[in-house]
Amino acid sequence: MKNVRGLRWWVIALIATATIINYIDRTSLAVMWPDISKELELTKDEYATIVSAFMIAYAVGQALSGRFFDWVGTRVGFVSSVVVWSLACAAHGLARNIFSFSLFRAILGVSEAGNWPGATKANAEWFPINERALAQGIFNAGASLGAVISAPLIAFLYLLVGWKATFVLIGLLGMLWIIPWLIIYKTTPDKHPWITDEERNYILHGPAMAPPAANERTMTWGEALSHKQSWSIIISRFFLDPIWWLFVNWLPIYLVESFGFDVKQIGLFAWVPYLGAAIGSVVGGWYSGHKIKQGWSVDKARKRAILIGSIITFPSFIAAAYASTPLFAVMVMAAVLGGYQMMMNNIQTLPSDFYSGKSVGTVAGIGGMSAIIGVLVFSTWLIPFMSKISYTPVFLMGAALVPLGVAAVHYFGGTIGRVATAPAQTKN
Repeated sequence: MKNVRGLRWWVIALIATATIINYIDRTSLAVMWPDISKELELTKDEYATIVSAFMIAYAVGQALSGRFFDWVGTRVGFVSSVVVWSLACAAHGLARNIFSFSLFRAILGVSEAGNWPGATKANAEWFPINERALAQGIFNAGASLGAVISAPLIAFLYLLVGWKATFVLIGLLGMLWIIPWLIIYKTTPDKHPWITDEERNYILHGPAMAPPAANERTMTWGEALSHKQSWSIIISRFFLDPIWWLFVNWLPIYLVESFGFDVKQIGLFAWVPYLGAAIGSVVGGWYSGHKIKQGWSVDKARKRAILIGSIITFPSFIAAAYASTPLFAVMVMAAVLGGYQMMMNNIQTLPSDFYSGKSVGTVAGIGGMSAIIGVLVFSTWLIPFMSKISYTPVFLMGAALVPLGVAAVHYFGGTIGRVATAPAQTKN
């Protein structure tokens, strides 16, 4: 098979598909938790402990997987991550208590983490700078579509075969994904046998690309942390990622506690916010890429998209805090996540805007680890306490995180562009 046109779009479509599966796997527990907890007599506090096990492992996995992907490459890195997380998801069907759920959840977390630095690395390898935000938007739309699909799909499977078999069935999805991945993602675009010469030149020498140094190398963690630009990613993700996880981990619980929903009703309503997120992902990516093509600088295009997203997210969060009906609640939550994805879609391109391909995974992984620390603080640990009063302070807290994350991009990021890093030492 030779000269496949638009091969880079096949690659990002496969990564988006992996992300859909990733989210189906991770949201399955939250959707089925109301009935699992009744059957196994587990409490809301025990659910928070299980979520903590996932998030702590996910934070460790973000940092380790970034280095791992830079070491073994994108192709092998994705296969390793998907195999482990699929087996871990299926193993949830064997869980019987808080310990076993926490164990399988931790394995799921450390392996699922690889999807994000891996996708950012693939984006840097396969797309010129003016298309990266759109590619990131397609990938992030996979997360949103996974959340859209997961609630009704899991509710349907649960009603059909029960929660144990449901975990096994959705675990099989990842194993099937590996087949087309190994066929299509043979190597990077400079060596891929199927890519056209035109597309190869466009990717490697596309508009606004700063060519990597001939002796470039992967930065160490210490070197990455020595650059102020890295901290714009680390701190913005610390404040902003908890917004996403607030919904992933707690939306079904919120619908149960605030409106008395069962699993079937969760399946009917819980997908709506993620549809907004999917739209925001693609629009945010398209907008900044479109502005770059019109002649805007990368700095102006990224920051404008982030600003627009924040203007949508902040007031929508406040509206969600005082929602009195489930329909109004999920509609304004769709606006929250749409604006959030406009911001995050462009923030997640920053590692590839600041650094060369050999260090993108490392920096993205550090940012991902910081994000999960923020999730643990603001989402996993505070929400069980705050929600005992009501969910109003939970949503107001989410609104307060928005300006903090945006400010970090501006203060630490400076003018967005390639950072000069130390070259590899040559031997005499």
